[in-house]
Amino acid sequence: MRHRVEYAALRAVIAVCRAVPAGVADRVGVVVGWVVAWLWRPRWEVVMRQLRMAFPGEDEGWRRRVARASYVHFCAEAVAMFRLVGARRTEILERTRLNGEEVLTEAAGEGRGVTLVSGHLGNWEVGTAGVVARGFPMDIVVARQRNVLFDRYLARARRRLGIGLIPREEAQRGVLATLKAGRVLGIMGDQDARRAGIFVDYFGQPASTARGPAVLSMRAGATVATFYTIRRAGWRPRYDIHIEPVKEADRGRGRTVAAAVTRAFTARLEERVRQYPEQYLWHHRRWKTQPPGDDDGERRENRVCID
Repeated sequence: MRHRVEYAALRAVIAVCRAVPAGVADRVGVVVGWVVAWLWRPRWEVVMRQLRMAFPGEDEGWRRRVARASYVHFCAEAVAMFRLVGARRTEILERTRLNGEEVLTEAAGEGRGVTLVSGHLGNWEVGTAGVVARGFPMDIVVARQRNVLFDRYLARARRRLGIGLIPREEAQRGVLATLKAGRVLGIMGDQDARRAGIFVDYFGQPASTARGPAVLSMRAGATVATFYTIRRAGWRPRYDIHIEPVKEADRGRGRTVAAAVTRAFTARLEERVRQYPEQYLWHHRRWKTQPPGDDDGERRENRVCID
């Protein structure tokens, strides 16, 4: 019953967001974001703690401003995602600008797959739709939502946009099939990978990071690139999609190269987050898993541990 109530409320919100002009819906999302940032502030302590870890040189006032802006960004982009459902191809093309399209074009000409490693920065959903709207077949690795009704709705919405879905529990087989077929793969590279990951430096802290994107891409002979969709400044929701190849992926195979690729795309994400900290999802506990012997969370410089 709770799932049905949540789903009904969500569908009502989506209907309203799609019924009004884009600018109006976006402003409503911004207002809701400010209310959330000042009155509710879910996971506020997590957000502030991680901002202190990532930006030790900034003062608390700056961190609070970035934290509140990240709540506003999240709510505004949720509205943008709701409006994306059912959007026409021309609308998506008008809303997005793709930088690095030649990476996809060259790989397609060679019959190679492309792994686009992204993070919780900007708007992943809009960026994915922008790639597909330009004629590049793309599959993404997805986790199941707790609410089954919403999970089914989200899956239908993504497929309607032409996006293929690979359930996380079937990721290894699905990712290889996608890449060997010469398709584009989208995967998140900034989630805590627990003990299954490798520890790489992220904002000066060891962060457990999945090695799968690097290992599977090399196994399939695919191109590896980073993938971010940054919202441009202005009243109208418009986005710049950035695709940047990871050169370390062309240097061979093996655990050492996989670690180098993982470090490279993590460092690239850090650079982008430093540019747009207010567009990053600081609510996710990125440093939840500590290296063996580092359970107290003390910093170790330049550490890379491979399980």
